[in-house]
Amino acid sequence: MFEKKSDAGYQQVLPGIRQKTLVHGEKTLMVEFLLEKGALLPLHSHPHEQTGYLVSGRIRLSIDGDNRELQPGDSWCIAGGARHNADILEDSVAIEVFSPVREEYLP
Repeated sequence: MFEKKSDAGYQQVLPGIRQKTLVHGEKTLMVEFLLEKGALLPLHSHPHEQTGYLVSGRIRLSIDGDNRELQPGDSWCIAGGARHNADILEDSVAIEVFSPVREEYLP
């Protein structure tokens, strides 16, 4: 599967948070998140393992109570079931991969 860069297809999931599924396979799914300064991703968990990379901006991410301020080039891995949340400190772009595939994120 290939996907060309496009500004189309983003969905608003929370105030200040838009997402777009880029590509997916049988076992993984890749999502781009556009995050606006001041947005909050509330504390939540899900069974999917989630790995991420901050392309631009600055966020504060908490994974099971471990709080880190992340800058471009930083990455993370969230185990399935771990409680996590984020504060968006600057307009940011993050790429995340979920396994298994999050069915609700399929286009």
